[in-house]
Amino acid sequence: MSWKGGVSLAFAVGGVAMAAVVFGAGAGSAKDEIDAFNKRYVEMHLRMNTAGIFATWAEDGVSRMPGEAPLIGKKAIVAWVENILAQMPGYKVVKEEIEFHDLQISGDWASEWGNEHQVVQPPDGKPVIDSRGEIALVLHREASGEWKVKQEMWNQAPKQ
Repeated sequence: MSWKGGVSLAFAVGGVAMAAVVFGAGAGSAKDEIDAFNKRYVEMHLRMNTAGIFATWAEDGVSRMPGEAPLIGKKAIVAWVENILAQMPGYKVVKEEIEFHDLQISGDWASEWGNEHQVVQPPDGKPVIDSRGEIALVLHREASGEWKVKQEMWNQAPKQ
């Protein structure tokens, strides 16, 4: 699998159970709400809970993946992820870490970036895929009080 596949799997993790997760809604300060959002975001990637991850997206969200045209709207993002997952049956995320930095909050808008490290176990005992990436997020607090992903951009991290 290429680095692009690893970065794709970082976003396109499998799972079908919908998470009953509220991101923000009255949890305290905006910083505390986003810190909680980030923690659940990483946990959902580790558990391969795509339904929960999709729930973090604004309907008009935009995703930028390396070498790809912009994915505009939640429906386009979901279709792209489902296509990636269909090509990777049996893969399992066994490690997921995202260290977020430089949280900037202005009213109902926030931005941050992070360094991601993911280890994926392919099926049939094939060697693990150990990948590193970078993510930038723009979040918006919706009328419901929930923080949603409005924009994201992934990139391959430099070799360590």
